Amino acid sequence: MSQTPLVDSHNDFLLKISGVSLQIDGRQILQNIDLQVGRGEIVTLIGPNGSGKTSLVRLLLGLHQPDQGQIWRLAKLRIGYMPQKLIVDNALPLTVECFLKLIPQVKSQAFKKVVQQVEIESLMQKPIQKISGGEFQRVLLARALLRKPDLLVLDEPAQGVDINGQQKLYQLISSIRDEYGCGVIMVSHDLNLVMASTDRVLCLNTHICCTGHPEAVTQHPEYLKLFGSSMDGFAVYTHSHDHSHDLHGDVVCDEDHDHG
Repeated sequence: MSQTPLVDSHNDFLLKISGVSLQIDGRQILQNIDLQVGRGEIVTLIGPNGSGKTSLVRLLLGLHQPDQGQIWRLAKLRIGYMPQKLIVDNALPLTVECFLKLIPQVKSQAFKKVVQQVEIESLMQKPIQKISGGEFQRVLLARALLRKPDLLVLDEPAQGVDINGQQKLYQLISSIRDEYGCGVIMVSHDLNLVMASTDRVLCLNTHICCTGHPEAVTQHPEYLKLFGSSMDGFAVYTHSHDHSHDLHGDVVCDEDHDHG
């Protein structure tokens, strides 16, 4: 089993893996993976079901150890993780506010800022089990941000969010990157929207099929093998109209929504 030495703070990258392979129950899950994430960079992992995306995230979080290869992390790296799913027991009496305040040592001002940033003020006194899927995704994003992360790891962040809310959510993630200066790793199947909000794409299918700028990846032969030659459903998304949407997907008048 490989060791995972820490990286000195003067290095440019937050996290780097080199030649990483992983087997589970005799099955090859990942093979010879290289990945580097720097400050202020958004990297998106794409690939078909069973391609190893979740296992790679678990490696990055330290929940798996590689069979081969090395993982380096910035010394004292703070990671904010947004899982694809989180099940809260229905018998547990827990409001959204109480759920978020389970994060230790969060100052009141920082708490208020994050709640406003992800637009969940109206949810604070609602039972966590009673909010919608899209609302719960924003609560999970707030939970990750309250950790003051150097690196955000977002596993399918737009799950349960409608098409208009997805666009706004990805814009929010970009603005968070700009404000916090953190690195971001996203896992997504939603190529149509996410590619407009990412710096680099890594296309995974046990091994790295291709990697690079989103527009270059969509033209790569390995990408076309995985997702087909008709790219109409996977074009880099551009969205232009005369109104804006909030994270709920509701229409907002532009004069009242100057931060979108």
